[in-house]
Amino acid sequence: MEKNTNPLLCDPDSGICAVPGQTETAPNRIKAFTPEAKPITVLYFTDPICSACWCVEPALRKLTSAYGSMIDLQTHMGGLLPGWEGFNDGGMTKPADIAPHWEEMGAYFHMPMLGDVWLEDPLMSSYPPSIAFKAAELQDKQKSLAFLRRLRELVITEKKNITQWPMIARAATDVGLDTTRLHADFNGAAPALFQADLTLARSLGVRGFPTFIFTDATGARQVVYGARPYANFEAAVKALAPDAMAAPTPTSLESLFAIHPTWCAEEVAVAMGITHEQAKAALQSAEARGMLTAVHTRNGSVWRRK
Repeated sequence: MEKNTNPLLCDPDSGICAVPGQTETAPNRIKAFTPEAKPITVLYFTDPICSACWCVEPALRKLTSAYGSMIDLQTHMGGLLPGWEGFNDGGMTKPADIAPHWEEMGAYFHMPMLGDVWLEDPLMSSYPPSIAFKAAELQDKQKSLAFLRRLRELVITEKKNITQWPMIARAATDVGLDTTRLHADFNGAAPALFQADLTLARSLGVRGFPTFIFTDATGARQVVYGARPYANFEAAVKALAPDAMAAPTPTSLESLFAIHPTWCAEEVAVAMGITHEQAKAALQSAEARGMLTAVHTRNGSVWRRK
């Protein structure tokens, strides 16, 4: 893929959605963060419409399952798309140009992705759903993560414009957030928290998403940059905590759906250590038996527990 300066044109090989005009994340620019309760803090810089961030979900889910007792995952918004002005180069002249790229990324990483939203109801900025995430965090950290996941499902697999309040409210309702409070915080404290995330990202030299900064209590650090395989994430943990032991790998779909309500085939494959085709067959069988429902697209499916 040719070098580009459009943040939405991500590189499948590196798994990065880069922000133009920034330098690459440099380890000597990363500040130390002291964990409060867990031995490793992970600063995760992302964006609701970042295609590479959707593609890293299989590895991230396995990381939190295997080493969740050891890592404090802190999710920060990166501001991938302030607006289209200034981001119409790199071969990208209009939102519709994003559509085939999203589908290319999905095929490369074996994750369901539709580019249709860029053709039917294009997003003009990623800031509204990013601010909504910060508002959700003010209510409940765990629900805010589920909210971010639901926003991604809506835009990437259900072609919904998540910059509009009805879609934001729908995602909030789906995960059990109080939409009245969310709206108040969206217009109240959340914008300043979002700006603080952008300031933090700049101070650390973060230029693309996803970026994961692992730090231990001594200030030692590891960086995983881009949608990398799970082995890269485990290596970062082991570099900071050589004696760290992974939790047992889930052995059934029931155990996975007890953790998260929705799964894609590649996420199941990575979590259970099986092939993509084996995971897909198991999910289809469970759906046929009435255990699961699914959103099926021409590029893959998202299964949900009943």
